[in-house]
Amino acid sequence: MENFKIDNPTILHFGKDVINDLGETIKKFGNRVMLVYGGGSIKRNGIYESVMNQLDEIGAEVIEFSGIKPNPIVDDVNAAAEKGKQFQPDVILAVGGGSVIDSAKVLSLAIPCEHSAWRIMLNMAKPTTAIPLITILTLAATGTEMNSIAVLQNVETHKKIPIRHDLIYPKHSFLDPQNTFSVPKDYTAYGVADLIAHAMEAWFGKGIATLSDRFVISIIQEAVENGPPLLNDLHNYELRARIMYAATQALNGFTMYGRVSGEWGVHSIGHILSLLYDTPHGASLSVVYPAWLKLMKERIPQRIHEFGKAVFNSSSADETILNLEDFFISIDAPVRMNEIGIGKDKKPELLDMMIKNKVNGMYYKLSNRDLERIVDLMYFG
Repeated sequence: MENFKIDNPTILHFGKDVINDLGETIKKFGNRVMLVYGGGSIKRNGIYESVMNQLDEIGAEVIEFSGIKPNPIVDDVNAAAEKGKQFQPDVILAVGGGSVIDSAKVLSLAIPCEHSAWRIMLNMAKPTTAIPLITILTLAATGTEMNSIAVLQNVETHKKIPIRHDLIYPKHSFLDPQNTFSVPKDYTAYGVADLIAHAMEAWFGKGIATLSDRFVISIIQEAVENGPPLLNDLHNYELRARIMYAATQALNGFTMYGRVSGEWGVHSIGHILSLLYDTPHGASLSVVYPAWLKLMKERIPQRIHEFGKAVFNSSSADETILNLEDFFISIDAPVRMNEIGIGKDKKPELLDMMIKNKVNGMYYKLSNRDLERIVDLMYFG
């Protein structure tokens, strides 16, 4: 087991009606609030009204930036930063899923910084301060509400990359499962696939950490047991709560302690699908993971089998992969490229972009030939 330090400063408020504490929490940071959200669903489902009532009660001065896209782009963050530099908020309030919160994280660095958001993403700028960030989560998937990671894409340079920075941990995150009731069935399924993929990236990472392995398995078992019934009962509070908590635990550092690193090769490939074709993040991962495992069974059959035996009671690496595919199919998550509308004619374009972006894993390295094989497996199984 590797040496490690546990330091997660995010205060998590979890449960029914926790948003009632929002106003008093924001007051601790000031009364100038920059509210960031996506395409307007929070106005249709009533979350916006609840938030504004809280802000009105504390006499907050509010400026809004909306329209954050599901696969967030750096241009929107730059535009928000210009607005923020003029307003000089005391706190940023991000209401939404991973795309909104990731954008707000980079925004929190960009407002007090002279550099563009992309220079920050590329580590060409070294921010030393950030605007405090508070989040209200509306989609259980990415775990960004309790970590120091953000992912943005640049449509001009054809890059989608992550940044990790201690300054972008949210100060407080409010997780009320009721706020995910309006998430449709497909995006609920993609969230389940996303959290499973995050836990798997830890399992296949570098380093021996047996207790962290058990955490991984428990998180995935929670998703496997509660995901399918949730998709048949989208307003079930208890099922929403279990998936929401599992998604947070899958990527808040909990599964990584004692390891050298996670693997992240599957995410690296999935980012290219989102970059080129605007594929929902979770949907990209449910397509890529089985293909990656089929390649890796030649290298690490025992590790794959151990995973499958613990989660599905599989008897081999091959059966593990089949069981994982069957699970994704059971929740209507895609497992082949045609299911996400990407035809065989896109293979050369996809492979070329993967090579240009130097797609690779942290632990299991991928040659160009490996990438070509994975692309074929994503199409044909």
